[in-house]
Amino acid sequence: MSGTPETSRPLAALGPPGRGAPAAGAPGARPERLTGPLVVSARDGRLSLRVRTRVVLVNAVLVTLVAGVGVATLLTGDFPVTPGEVLDSLLGHGAPGVDFIVRTLRLPRLLTGLLVGAALAVSGSIFQSVTRNPLGSPDIIGFTAGSATGAVVAVIVLNAGAVETQLGALAGGVTTGAAVYLLSYRRGLAGPRLVLIGIGFTAMLTSVNSYLITRAQLAEAIAAQLWLIGSLNGRGWEQVRPLAAVTAVTIPLALCCSRRLALLEMGDDTAAALGVAVERGRLALVALGTVLAACATAVAGPVAFVALAVPPLARRLAGSPRPALLTSALLGALLVAASDLAAQRVFAPTQLPVGVGTSAIGGLYLVSLLLRRRRDG
Repeated sequence: MSGTPETSRPLAALGPPGRGAPAAGAPGARPERLTGPLVVSARDGRLSLRVRTRVVLVNAVLVTLVAGVGVATLLTGDFPVTPGEVLDSLLGHGAPGVDFIVRTLRLPRLLTGLLVGAALAVSGSIFQSVTRNPLGSPDIIGFTAGSATGAVVAVIVLNAGAVETQLGALAGGVTTGAAVYLLSYRRGLAGPRLVLIGIGFTAMLTSVNSYLITRAQLAEAIAAQLWLIGSLNGRGWEQVRPLAAVTAVTIPLALCCSRRLALLEMGDDTAAALGVAVERGRLALVALGTVLAACATAVAGPVAFVALAVPPLARRLAGSPRPALLTSALLGALLVAASDLAAQRVFAPTQLPVGVGTSAIGGLYLVSLLLRRRRDG
């Protein structure tokens, strides 16, 4: 690629006057909008990048909010520390007590929440786009229920430890995802069929979980029920490292597939006409979404409503007609981290599971959605 990039310009201003939009200052010219799309292109036309300014601004605000929640999480608590002490601890030369509070207790819990929120939100965005259904999220179509069943079986039946429980949840989620996909596939994958079969799996697996809990010893039942709510209590670096490795691979892959995902939303025939290998692409996207949902659930349990509510909210914020995967990841990370911070601080010294906070926010979202639909007739 030769040539140097031109200065970014609004899309409406591209092209000479008289062809396309009028020149700036000419009669009939529209004022440039701050949130309009920008195009960066090389002089020879071989490289072109279209950027929506609104998406950039929204993502920048979300990053700032995530950073603010992270700072508040590290600074506050039963043992408040100063910003200087936190910085010294993060740089590796803090006092032993501060290091234990910041680097052993608070930082891994914060990072786990951010990664879980981002993974669930991207997974939900993938499934809602593949099924072309706002209910097509992993916590509705059975994938997180499968992870929950794997974990409950490990805790109650096998008396497994923390690591084995996470492996059981991962195996349960992946197995359920494969079963739902295979049962939904009939000369192609239809979104409504996948959603209906997934809802059936959710009901069946929820019944299995309830039965196992009623037959368990008290301590095992309490541990399983706490895990089923979704919690970040006691999460450490042994959870952060594998989840970070998975998300570092799968989320960039999902971002690279965002254009294919947008084309699949237009329907199989349209996507195939535009050069998309429909079934192969859908299978790859379903696999990515399943791995993200299963890994996040294996670490923190089935944190409710993140995968369901975040993707449509991210689209609304970004004003984008296509899946806003990066915005979804940032908003999901913010939602889980903020909910966990509120669960820790508002009801202190009681430590509530993060799933309580996300369920409350998700319930408010569903109520507002129903009211909006009723107002729209």
